[in-house]
Amino acid sequence: MNRIARSVAVVSGVLAAIAAGTTACGSSNDHSTPTTSPAARTVRSGIPDSAKKFDITSPDLTDGQAMSQAQWANSNGCTGGNQAPRVRWSGAPADAKSFAVTMFDVDAPTGSGLWHWLTWDIPATATDLTAAANAVAGTNDLGMSGYLGPCPPTGDGLHHYWITVLALDTPALGLPANTPPALAAFALNRRTIGFARMTVTAQQ
Repeated sequence: MNRIARSVAVVSGVLAAIAAGTTACGSSNDHSTPTTSPAARTVRSGIPDSAKKFDITSPDLTDGQAMSQAQWANSNGCTGGNQAPRVRWSGAPADAKSFAVTMFDVDAPTGSGLWHWLTWDIPATATDLTAAANAVAGTNDLGMSGYLGPCPPTGDGLHHYWITVLALDTPALGLPANTPPALAAFALNRRTIGFARMTVTAQQ
């Protein structure tokens, strides 16, 4: 078994154990004291310090505001539309060779957040997801391909979701769609040269 295969096996086992005890979303990532305070979170941003920041917009979302019901999950007791938000970006590094789009719940009660959406190998010419027909729709933390909307547990407090566009230094990540989210995110981090991010919220 080669190194990548061993890594996939290890991460898959860990995520399976996590998924067995969670619902679609959760609460805090502080390993010592449960909290929803942004200042107390210990989850890392997943962005290299050297990455250049560019701009992100969405006709469906507003940075810092609640996510609309159209983007909420339609499973696990939630009745949203589970529609992936339209995401647009500008000002990305000129040397970007591809893009990726992700959504991550930093408040999930897993101790490590929850990946809701990972799409990579978006062409370097793209400025939104309409040009992403041949992109790789990765697997989220519930083991499903593509977008998974928020569905935080009732009474769990306000959840914050990072929607991030990553500019990458490679035209193709070289990972299959069923790569575990943590491993895919690790690979993305190592190829990121720029990023754009908005934060939206959800609560029940």
